[in-house]
Amino acid sequence: MSSSSSPLSSSTSSSAAPSSPSSGSGIVARLRAAGCVFAEDEARLLLSTAATPAELDAMVERRVAGLPLEHVLGWAEFRGLRIAVDPGVFVPRRRTEFLVEQAVTLARAAGSGPRPVVVDLCCGTGALGAALVAAVDGAELHAADVDPAAVRCARRNLAAVGGRVYQGDLYRPLPAALRGGVDVLVANAPYVPTAAIGFLPPEARLHEPMVALDGGPDGLDVQRRVIAGATEWLAPGGHLLVEASPRQAPSSMELMAGAGLLVRRADSEELDATVVIGTRPARP
Repeated sequence: MSSSSSPLSSSTSSSAAPSSPSSGSGIVARLRAAGCVFAEDEARLLLSTAATPAELDAMVERRVAGLPLEHVLGWAEFRGLRIAVDPGVFVPRRRTEFLVEQAVTLARAAGSGPRPVVVDLCCGTGALGAALVAAVDGAELHAADVDPAAVRCARRNLAAVGGRVYQGDLYRPLPAALRGGVDVLVANAPYVPTAAIGFLPPEARLHEPMVALDGGPDGLDVQRRVIAGATEWLAPGGHLLVEASPRQAPSSMELMAGAGLLVRRADSEELDATVVIGTRPARP
């Protein structure tokens, strides 16, 4: 999360007081000097997370050095859940909550069986899958990522909800039994064009895995592969949801239509989010 993004919680700290480097106001001053726009909120989170003064000092040092707040804390808030975030793993963004919101509505209406089958590709921490299962009773969750560090993190986040996490490239590690039976497939694939990587905030560019950021020359390399394989895995009437930039969305829609999916687009001005949704036609 960049220093110009909202912190994990929107509440603000009210502190008054001492100005030593380890006090609340001293930490706020250090964070503000390092460029953290939401320094008060970040200080409150660091103070509430650290178990000892020494741990607090170490956490503030890591944050001031430029590590993402979520990597320093070890967790991120996502749709009201506390999601473990290990160092070097992609941090779930608040805008992606809009993708989950769309997926929840579709999963609740899924009709292929008593338990909607949900797959989270490019799962990272598993935040999307965890949020979906929390909102959809009885959902059967499968998740996959190519990054071993992300898979380890996702397994920690999804173990309590019975989610199964696989390591490998996109669909390759998924159980063959899922073919043609997935009700909702979410894929927050990397979609930053390679040439734009250098313009990302340093927190992302330097501390998150490039495999989770770089989407190739036009940002759609991974998304193309997700879309190309989707109809093989979706149940009739099943849905694929991907996040895209507003500029990329028309291309994503064309790719889905070319794959035989029925396509629509959803946008959230509040979260600055765009989701493209493709539905496999139901059997006649």
